[in-house]
Amino acid sequence: MKPPPGLFSSPTSDVCKLKRSLYGLKQAPRAWCDKFRSTLLQLSFEQSCVLLLVYVDDIIITGTDSSLITSLQQQLKDSFHMKDLGTLTYFLGLEVHYNSLGVFLNQCKYTQDLIALAGLQESPSVDTPLELNVKYRRDERDLIPDPTLFRQLVGSLNYLTITRPDIFFAVQQVSKFMQNPCHLHVVDVRRIIRYLSGTSTRGLFFPSGSPIQLKAFSDSDWAGCSDTHCSVMGWCMSLGDSLISWKSKKQDCVSKSSTEAEYRAMYTACSEIIWLRGLFAEIEFPQSSPTSFYADNTSVIQIATNPVYHERTKHIEVDCHFIREAVDRRVIPLPHVSSDLQIADMFTKSMARQCHRFLLGKLMLVDPPTSI
Repeated sequence: MKPPPGLFSSPTSDVCKLKRSLYGLKQAPRAWCDKFRSTLLQLSFEQSCVLLLVYVDDIIITGTDSSLITSLQQQLKDSFHMKDLGTLTYFLGLEVHYNSLGVFLNQCKYTQDLIALAGLQESPSVDTPLELNVKYRRDERDLIPDPTLFRQLVGSLNYLTITRPDIFFAVQQVSKFMQNPCHLHVVDVRRIIRYLSGTSTRGLFFPSGSPIQLKAFSDSDWAGCSDTHCSVMGWCMSLGDSLISWKSKKQDCVSKSSTEAEYRAMYTACSEIIWLRGLFAEIEFPQSSPTSFYADNTSVIQIATNPVYHERTKHIEVDCHFIREAVDRRVIPLPHVSSDLQIADMFTKSMARQCHRFLLGKLMLVDPPTSI
């Protein structure tokens, strides 16, 4: 920031006090949220059947009472300069389609723009985002001289994971090399984009008749990171048949066994389950029954349901064992699922084509329904 011309006649160390927020400052989002929150409180806005999703100055309003939504829109217009764009069809690159069967979300235009940015419009597509059993390292040779485009592509891919959980693990892997990418890492990013070029219309489908019952899947590899030997964990949450939350992340510490790695993954996923259950209670959709939490490691299930601390688990941080409390309080049961049906596998490793396609269907990640 520079002072307006003519304010100071000569160079000085004086500063100006800014009495209002300017667009682009790091303080601007906080100032806007504070103003918007205070306005809603002045309007006596409370938890009800109307929900607002606020992203900076873009707002989605939804609910079951159309008259209340109309009243709220008018009150907000009295306080802010706002434009009503009608029924939601496009929001920050997210395309929304409706039909009698449910709602379909994708980012087709955003994907096409990303493919054009990479210059891969004419390149052949591939069936999977990663090669099978590929290992990534930081100390690869041939650093690229200018990583700007690489960083732009990885950042864009990260935003695309909003509706494309099938590339989440691949994006998590290449994101580790943002500082010093090599030519091999560029090849990996280009493969992800070539995969997208053949599936650019794919997105998430939310069936209208899906039951409102939360269920979760959790998994982890063991020492999957070649540089740190930390494990990569993954989990996903579904509301009925609709995928609503997912994650792929390298763990913060090295696990001594695959059981410990999966136990840590379950601990992180259990935190998300408890948060989601609280969120559903706030929006008046409480979970009346425990959340089924599926794991494919029987040793992990036994540790989580066994109140005795034995030698093989005494080195694990105490806070990880709060999953036992969740089991005792009947927040979650821990049914076993076979590794072939473990949906969270997609967030921890690269896969062969047939297995990849099978799990896509389980995630309700599909091409647009024909009636849309």
